Amino acid sequence: MGQHKNRHVHVISEVAPGSIAEELELCRGDKLISVSGQVVEDVFDYRYLINDEYITLLVEKADGEVWELEVEKEYDEDLGIEFENSLMDGYRSCSNNCIFCFIDQMPPGMRPTLYFKDDDSRLSFLQGNYVTLTNMSDHDVERIVRYHMEPINISFQTMNPELRCRMLHNRFAGKALQKVDRFFEAGIIMNGQIVLCKGYNDGRELEYSLEKLAEYAPVLQSVSIVPVGLTKYREGLCPLEPFTPEEACEVIDLVHRWQETMMKRHGIHFVHASDEWYILAGQELPPEENYDGYLQLENGVGMLRLLDTEVNGFLSEIPGDDRISEGTIACGLLAEPFLRKHMQAVHDKFPGVNIEVRGIVNHFFGENITVSGLITGQDLISQMKGGKNGKRIFLSSCMLREGEDVFLDDITVSEAEKALDAEITVVQSSGADLLRAVLLMGDSGPKKRRQMYEQTGSGNSGQA
Repeated sequence: MGQHKNRHVHVISEVAPGSIAEELELCRGDKLISVSGQVVEDVFDYRYLINDEYITLLVEKADGEVWELEVEKEYDEDLGIEFENSLMDGYRSCSNNCIFCFIDQMPPGMRPTLYFKDDDSRLSFLQGNYVTLTNMSDHDVERIVRYHMEPINISFQTMNPELRCRMLHNRFAGKALQKVDRFFEAGIIMNGQIVLCKGYNDGRELEYSLEKLAEYAPVLQSVSIVPVGLTKYREGLCPLEPFTPEEACEVIDLVHRWQETMMKRHGIHFVHASDEWYILAGQELPPEENYDGYLQLENGVGMLRLLDTEVNGFLSEIPGDDRISEGTIACGLLAEPFLRKHMQAVHDKFPGVNIEVRGIVNHFFGENITVSGLITGQDLISQMKGGKNGKRIFLSSCMLREGEDVFLDDITVSEAEKALDAEITVVQSSGADLLRAVLLMGDSGPKKRRQMYEQTGSGNSGQA
């Protein structure tokens, strides 16, 4: 067949070994033109169209020849294709100017992708990002309902339409909440987020929001409440203040009261306070069963409880011995006391294992930022250089850019190793991976972090 002209052409970047695509002799650089005669607008279309037992692919090869391929497969079997653009379309930038936006609070001179504000419903499905709905057209809503793409993660902030317009600086922000009704009626599973800003959507406004959101349960299966992240770069921005320990206690009390109500109504806890609230209030973290299966880990809800559960479970299954291991774990201030407790438990069972824990103060973004995921290479180096770190330093993969050994400030792991004269071991986020690393039980797996900030929702406060 001859060449085919189509503006919706998607370039294949990788073909999985042993996949259907490999059997079809598809290669990197080939272009997907259509699936079963349908133009593929973006990843929503692609995922929907390939979910069939019989499909036809129209593909343009590198030499310009067009192949029509007939495929018989299991209904939901993947073809094994990855594309140069994971969305198979351009990213949609945010049309809001939220008073709490983290990206507006970043210092100048960082890599351009860190300043991109996305508000793309497709990233909600693909990466778990939270969207405000203001950038979602009726066409988008119709496709989500038709394809039953779920869960959709929504940044509510408030259910007061007028207040939402003010907080997002978007006159359409209040009306956008009507799209939630469409998802609810169609049974599209949702998760919600409220970035709490002192003097705006807290107190009575928070109570009102939870009353309204509870009406969407259990289709809306969870709502997280996270405190606004405030860096030192807020000149010219809306004045916001951090919450006090007393105010954190009030938030927790409200959350627990609503959890009791929702357990009676639907058998779910529904609303969850992020870990920071409990640390600020000086209260114990809730038990594991209160997190309803950890639906909001990306928002820092239950991350420290899960770490505690995983560490204790792993330690209970292995016998102690006389192995020797020394080094230092570097982390954010939020996780520091928990990791100290865990490393003491490791030492009690393995007397030859002595792992120090060093909390890194975030001078780069400001001392109010305490999560590990926002620690930069320069803060790590300046605070650990010359210290008694041993020859091995353990870091969480959440500090690094996805797929690369690079910190947020573009310092590489190898540069940090050279500056600190130590070997850096990057550990995945689970408690079991951490213990395998400090107990020298082999590689914990590929170095991978959860995606944050680069083309993500601005309310994400990072990984502990």
